[in-house]
Amino acid sequence: MRAVLQAITEELQRLKADGEQTVAVSEETLAGLRALVAVHAGKSMTAAGAGTAVASHSGAGAGGAAIAVAGGAEAKSAFANWQPKPEARAEAVRARPAAPGVTPASAPVVAVAAVKLPPPPVVVLPEGEKAARWASLQALATADPVCVANLRAGKRVVIGAGSLEAKIFFVGDALGSEAGVGGDAFAGPAGQTLGKMAGAMGLKAENVYVGNLICWRAPVVTAAGPAEQTEGKPPTADELAYCLPFLRAAIELVQPELIVALGGAAAQALLGEKFTKLPEVRSRWHEFIGIPVMVTYHPSYVLQSASTKAKRATWEDLLQVMQRAELPISEKQRGYFL
Repeated sequence: MRAVLQAITEELQRLKADGEQTVAVSEETLAGLRALVAVHAGKSMTAAGAGTAVASHSGAGAGGAAIAVAGGAEAKSAFANWQPKPEARAEAVRARPAAPGVTPASAPVVAVAAVKLPPPPVVVLPEGEKAARWASLQALATADPVCVANLRAGKRVVIGAGSLEAKIFFVGDALGSEAGVGGDAFAGPAGQTLGKMAGAMGLKAENVYVGNLICWRAPVVTAAGPAEQTEGKPPTADELAYCLPFLRAAIELVQPELIVALGGAAAQALLGEKFTKLPEVRSRWHEFIGIPVMVTYHPSYVLQSASTKAKRATWEDLLQVMQRAELPISEKQRGYFL
């Protein structure tokens, strides 16, 4: 019970750091929480009340060749429609609970102690062509015993996807529930949003690489055994430390001109700075291993936000990226979300 409440608290703290002010909760989630309390207290409880579940803040959307980037005017206009259709959001709400690590009453989460990970690996790649070096990096990660031990059934270890000649390297936090099946780093609605963002910037697939801080998506432990982790779980300090050498090796291999850190966890890992809220570090330039880093909101946050303000704030960050990358910027692009 304590572990579940701790996981929920960590996720709420993360949402707050990313600028969220309110969180609505679905009846399904309330029922699951009540069931956990009932199991813990030895009582039965009845469900009441309701709201709308919040979609996952985990990473999503890329594919074997980075992200699905739309091109031309079509992509630019698509950028203005980050919000999914109401029926799509309703379906997502019905499909999963809102709180991280919480499953329906039939399979309450078991409180288990966190397992401390061993020291981070030393990742050294051979000299040679980029493709061969990337294959070596992928082989190291997929054979790493800690990475493999943290996988759930049907998922793969994922170090990233995209062009090895990318000018811009996007970094997310942990794999989303739909990522890691086909070797992609981002998948699902947030990945589609990232694709629209990149397309609106005028980027093509060959200009982009997408990576994540964490190479795996672990299961949660329930009374019925390991289950799908459907919601976002903030990476632990051990997880970040263990996987960072793989991400660093990918960045050193690709040698992008710029890095875009998507969300608080990515900013924390790359910058090594302590901050309370993401606005404290976003919209200005930082550095990681000598490469300029722009911090902005995660596509999941932008996707879920009902306000144009969040979209405009994110777009202003991306305009800075475009300017520094010397990408052309039209007056129409400058005026998005004004």
